[in-house]
Amino acid sequence: MKTPSDVYAREVVMARVGHLIRRKQQEVERITRILRACFDPDAVQAPEPGEIRRIILIGPYARKNWYEDEDTINFSDYEFWIVVNHPLFKEPECWSGARDVIDSELGNRCAVALELYSRADIRVAKAERDTFILDRIEAGITLYRASRDAPLNERDREGARP
Repeated sequence: MKTPSDVYAREVVMARVGHLIRRKQQEVERITRILRACFDPDAVQAPEPGEIRRIILIGPYARKNWYEDEDTINFSDYEFWIVVNHPLFKEPECWSGARDVIDSELGNRCAVALELYSRADIRVAKAERDTFILDRIEAGITLYRASRDAPLNERDREGARP
């Protein structure tokens, strides 16, 4: 059983994107940490506590055969899919702090797109066999999964905030 004092190991996320160059590994890890630390479930009233269930890297950077070229060497265009435990936590207010920190820290060297889904959205996609969603989740790299990864410790939370 994990406790709140568990240490978040940056190396775990970076190893999941080990096919990328070191700078891009660090950017992906930093964005993942910012998303986890700056998610604000208190921005909305919901019937349950807010929780990020998964953070998934989608798109070309999730492909093991990705390679550096002239267009991507200096600028990255990342797409993250985030699965939360309740549809209310998809509201923009829950993510504005994370977007602000990402823009201020990484805005001049990368673009970050966030797609937000609830667990209910994923269940519906499975029931309806929505290949758009299911194929991307399957092809993506899960950077964080609540059921297996350690929570952020207080130092990592503070380090991700402005």
